Amino acid sequence: MPSSQTLERFVALVEQNAHVEAVDQFYTENSSMQENQAPPRIGRAAHAEAERHILSKTKSMSSRCVRPVFVSADRVVIRWQFRFEFRDGSVMQMEELAYQRWEGERIAEETFFYDPAQRTLRKP
Repeated sequence: MPSSQTLERFVALVEQNAHVEAVDQFYTENSSMQENQAPPRIGRAAHAEAERHILSKTKSMSSRCVRPVFVSADRVVIRWQFRFEFRDGSVMQMEELAYQRWEGERIAEETFFYDPAQRTLRKP
């Protein structure tokens, strides 16, 4: 079960848009990350690469945790809101729930639940 200090550090890094750093610091080496019902990505390196890939396409991004963060033993649920502005000027806003299983102070499994229709890009 993660400590409240660990959860606060994790949320703070994500809200600073330091997504790759958050993956490096808070995920187990062989963690799984899954989006809705898609096959999971396995391994911290794969998660970090996926974050680098999306960030390479963005001009700016904002990440916000909508509190409270729910914790029950080793399970954590976080509600996130993201706004991406891409290099081509298009914008995408997403809201998701992250359902996590922690092993001590690191995330071992995470599934994101969101409406895929949110992934539609809009021109400003």
